[in-house]
Amino acid sequence: MSNSAPPSRWKIILAFALVYVFWGSTYLGIGIAVEHIPPALMCAARFLTAGVLMLAYCALTGRRVRYSPGELAHMAAVGILLLMGGNLTLSYAERIVPTGLAALLIAVTPLWFLVLDSWLLGDHHISHRGTIGLGIGIVGVVVLIWPELLHPSSLGRRELWWSLTLQAGSFSWALGSVLSKKWKISADPFASTAWQVTFAGVTNLAFALLVERTSGVTWTLRGISAILYLVVCGSWIGYTAYIWLLQHVPTSKVSTYAYVNPVVAVFLGWLVLHERIDRYILMGSAIIVASVVLVTSAKIHTRPAEEELPAVEAAGD
Repeated sequence: MSNSAPPSRWKIILAFALVYVFWGSTYLGIGIAVEHIPPALMCAARFLTAGVLMLAYCALTGRRVRYSPGELAHMAAVGILLLMGGNLTLSYAERIVPTGLAALLIAVTPLWFLVLDSWLLGDHHISHRGTIGLGIGIVGVVVLIWPELLHPSSLGRRELWWSLTLQAGSFSWALGSVLSKKWKISADPFASTAWQVTFAGVTNLAFALLVERTSGVTWTLRGISAILYLVVCGSWIGYTAYIWLLQHVPTSKVSTYAYVNPVVAVFLGWLVLHERIDRYILMGSAIIVASVVLVTSAKIHTRPAEEELPAVEAAGD
């Protein structure tokens, strides 16, 4: 299937929409889930449920689920970097940092994508127009958090620490994403996602048993409902669409989700939790949307075709 036609524009647009909307809503879901459930235990419940059911579905539908140790190791590394290094860090941070602000702080992820994409892949270079779009996105983020910058006392020491920790989490997420594209595992995207989610669930469970107090956890209906939402919309739909996009679209464009997610998170915070929306949020959101339009419509420069032959052959499925 190495000569398969590229996906249609509408499939790409749909995948972007799923990642933009559903992942933007997961900030609210995570914030609700960790109210009474320890973050690592919550992530373990979320990812093990999603991963095991996805693997079962693959087996029942005849999809390949058995892979070589090397391929499984790559899947494990990607899953742990994305869903433990990135998602578990976010889950811990949201016990302290408001969900909307956490989403805004993670919006620097596209910068890590650009650096790692160049270092580890080196075959995609975004155009000047795209670079300008990324810069405009950063301006939009600054506008969004401007009130907090004017009043730094509103962020305590713990909030500041976890805000900085979120940057390490965004780096881990970007690294896992770029490695996923670099290794180009010849596996069914859905099955590969299932293994990644399962490995993340196992490692999160091990971390929870070693570090967290798992006895006496209050499994409220509100918390369980939030986890189920994260399983379906975050892990099954959003994460699968994300992994699919990584195989078909340059990472610099895929990374624009980090600009749109904060807008969705802030809107849902206003709608569900009655959080404020002021002129800074409106202006920042408009600037971020403009930056996404620039980045996603920018041309991507690639190496000459003869240099890309090995990568094309490795792409397989």
